[in-house]
Amino acid sequence: MAGAKAPRVGPYLCGLDAAFDVLSGKWKALILWELHAHGVRRFAELRRGVPGVSEKMLTQHLREMEEDGLVHREVYAEVPPRVEYWLTEHGRTLNEALGSLGAWGEERIRREGCELVGGAEVASHRHG
Repeated sequence: MAGAKAPRVGPYLCGLDAAFDVLSGKWKALILWELHAHGVRRFAELRRGVPGVSEKMLTQHLREMEEDGLVHREVYAEVPPRVEYWLTEHGRTLNEALGSLGAWGEERIRREGCELVGGAEVASHRHG
């Protein structure tokens, strides 16, 4: 793939450095959550489930997440072709690890009185 980023293999300062290297960008954690919440998703379903992500960014992040072993992509030989995505075991463990960070964010939302997209409930985006 021309222009692809170098694989994320360190060196790292600590575990958080390695984790955030894989999670770079706003959308990856939200993609993880969407796949965790719904299991198998097609591209259009992911696009609807992660409001605000562009088609280009979703495609890029899904490719990177597949390269990092977080997401499995399955292409079915149908007309039109059907492509489905789901979390690998590695992706599930990362999503579980994000649970505490999500809880911290929920507390911040309550404390600061932040607005949520579409009036969602705070606990509705909990990881894990």
